[in-house]
Amino acid sequence: MSEDRTLHADGLFNGRDLGGLPLQGGGTTPARRVFRSESVDRLTADGWQALHDAGIRTVVDLRAPSETAKDTGTRPDWITTVVIDHDGLDDAPSFWSAYWETGLVGTPLYYGPHLDELPERTGSVLRAIARAEPGGVLFHCAGGRDRTGIIALALLTIAGVEPEAIVADYLVTVDNAPALLASIGVPSNEAKIEALCAEHGTTVAGAFRAALDGFDVVRFVERSGLDDADLEALRTFRADVA
Repeated sequence: MSEDRTLHADGLFNGRDLGGLPLQGGGTTPARRVFRSESVDRLTADGWQALHDAGIRTVVDLRAPSETAKDTGTRPDWITTVVIDHDGLDDAPSFWSAYWETGLVGTPLYYGPHLDELPERTGSVLRAIARAEPGGVLFHCAGGRDRTGIIALALLTIAGVEPEAIVADYLVTVDNAPALLASIGVPSNEAKIEALCAEHGTTVAGAFRAALDGFDVVRFVERSGLDDADLEALRTFRADVA
């Protein structure tokens, strides 16, 4: 693990430890407990070993069934995979229609509404993180940006991380995106994402910051399905249960 929190694993371009982030009351989040990344489908044997060496024992996959069905790789027997469809496209078509039709899926402009209108979906992921077996937990979607970004926003807010540190962590993913896309032969789409945000009078960073500023954590917790034990595990980064 490098000083910049990067999780160096062959097959990952956007993996990092969420430990070491400054807390509002002083101190930092515990290291080697919660991690984020893009899909782990392309990890090599050496890459999986790097996850093992980092202490990761559970992977929480946020992708839809149509995405996870394409993962036909073999995983080590020491890793537990929990799959939770964070989007819920089939369960909430009225929510998603506006974002698919406008092209705003893939921008931070939908993060706040998703947290507000579909809190139980993020709650189910956070519950899986809180209740995972001992060891580190890594959560991911496809690129590690949008679904993963929403989970990180909620988790880090509950943990009491400084807001600007939450924004900065998100922007690391933005910086990593071109290399990740290039690794699978896809051109960078950052200019398009920025253009969509500009049409709504903001930037990628500004849209994420607005979602963070507008996140009503008390209201979210009331509707998320999380209990007190879950919240304590999340606040402490599972320090009492790992």
